[in-house]
Amino acid sequence: MSGTDAGAADAAHKADTGATAIGSTTTDSTAVVGAAPRRRFHFPTAILLTCAALGVAGGILLAPANWVSTLLFGGLPFVSVAIAGLWLLPSVIALRLLQRPLVGLLVGLLAGLVIVPFSGYGFGSVATNLWWAAFTELPFLFVLWRYWGTWLHYLGAIIVSVVYPIMAWASFDLGSFGLGIQIAFFAVILASCVGATALGILIADRLKKAGVGRRLPR
Repeated sequence: MSGTDAGAADAAHKADTGATAIGSTTTDSTAVVGAAPRRRFHFPTAILLTCAALGVAGGILLAPANWVSTLLFGGLPFVSVAIAGLWLLPSVIALRLLQRPLVGLLVGLLAGLVIVPFSGYGFGSVATNLWWAAFTELPFLFVLWRYWGTWLHYLGAIIVSVVYPIMAWASFDLGSFGLGIQIAFFAVILASCVGATALGILIADRLKKAGVGRRLPR
């Protein structure tokens, strides 16, 4: 075999080896990229236990709030919406603390299940909790849970502050009131939801500083 042929054969061998290595690297990279979304939707036991604790705490908070809201609705319906933001609180804390997809909905579900025995609405309370929790999760869904900026929490609060009065328009008979009262109704709900969101962020940040959730898997 001539030196040229030997060199060509050697070069071909190296090229084949390099191609194999590149293919292996590409495959490994693809596997890593593909695994990332799966990890984000993986719920280790520690995460589930934290969500359970937040759900129970949220249920303990919302059980009396549910009765207060029901009693106020009969005589002071506009005052009852002043505590509407409390239904966002458990989910906001969960999302801020854990920064994982769907933990807001999970905590909302668990809180709803906790208050079922103490609520006059039965499992309807679960649907109510999930409805409010969905708005805490929605802004992060828009960015596929890849960004956890504080302003997204407030965006969810603003969205629900607009949607809820529209959906509850007939229940509160808002059409029978003047424009000023209608604006005040929206303003009260907005203040309640934004205030509860700010409180949830504060609580979650304090929990982080205390070491809660610091070693949980991301």
